[in-house]
Amino acid sequence: MSRVGKYPVKVPDGVNVTLADGLISVKGKLGEMSFALSEDLVETKVEDGAISVAPRKDDKRCRVMWGTTRARIQNMVTGVSAGFTRTLEINGVGYRAQAQGKTLSLALGYSHDINYPIPEDLDIKTPQPNQIHISGRDKQRVGQVASEIRAMRPPEPYKGKGVKYAEETILRKEGKKK
Repeated sequence: MSRVGKYPVKVPDGVNVTLADGLISVKGKLGEMSFALSEDLVETKVEDGAISVAPRKDDKRCRVMWGTTRARIQNMVTGVSAGFTRTLEINGVGYRAQAQGKTLSLALGYSHDINYPIPEDLDIKTPQPNQIHISGRDKQRVGQVASEIRAMRPPEPYKGKGVKYAEETILRKEGKKK
């Protein structure tokens, strides 16, 4: 029994859900998203302001897709109604970020600044030179872009310099002794 899949997805006000030909489309204030369902594995119903997902058979593949499908639908509903945000922090002397138009300029201790092109479907803001806010309606895209920016200078364990997630804790190591 899927712990995630057995709960229905509540559809908030202002979000329209259409289910047709194995494709579920969700439309809200932040845009529209769609997802191709595995019709032979899971059964999806839209009723009473909620979306319910159930497996068609009791084999392993159907049970796996049951929870996955429900989670994808939940992420779409949340994405078009509220959106997703990921915050990065930059630590280090001279390390900074600045969003300029459609590029994110990063000074991360290299001999040159890194210019990262901002994707069309995401919004990247730098309220402070050491903070980056990435927001959008697709949870996977927000996480992927945050991961790519973090990979440009991951935090190191001795001084903690680098780019890290705001909620991430860096385990610090002791330096060498005399």
